Amino acid sequence: MRYDLLKILLVDDNHHMRVLLGEILRAIGVRDIFEASDGAAGLQAMKHQRVDIIMTDLSMQPLDGIDFVRLLRRSFDSPNQMCPVIMITGHSTLQRVHEARDAGVNEFLAKPLTAKGVIERISQVVDYPRAFVKHEGYFGPDRRRRADPHFQGPWRRHADVDQRKQAPVEL
Repeated sequence: MRYDLLKILLVDDNHHMRVLLGEILRAIGVRDIFEASDGAAGLQAMKHQRVDIIMTDLSMQPLDGIDFVRLLRRSFDSPNQMCPVIMITGHSTLQRVHEARDAGVNEFLAKPLTAKGVIERISQVVDYPRAFVKHEGYFGPDRRRRADPHFQGPWRRHADVDQRKQAPVEL
């Protein structure tokens, strides 16, 4: 991967975390790193600079990471609704993961950070981008991670129904 071509925005109210993450990114070759101290500043920065990936903390004041992502995804004047977002947090409870997912986060990275974890999440959003879904109450990357061959519930997307008709699922 050509990390030197990526433009990454770091949104975190903790200066030391931005420095640490910036050092990890520079070590792997990222040259264009932009910083914002909260979600509002992040949205403002995106109006002046095109970015390829956003890495944001979950817990910030006055605008936290989840609200930042909701505004990014749903606001009519969003600078880039489809920009991949990697949520970074020390609050990795299942409830918080679900909140981040439901806000439209692409990937989730728990603290403490490691270079390997950062590289894996960046690779995931670059090499395996998920299609975006727009539905009432949600706009963001498809939340389904894998096809379950044993799924017995209702098919809710036309593509799923068409695919099921063409290739029967073996049980």
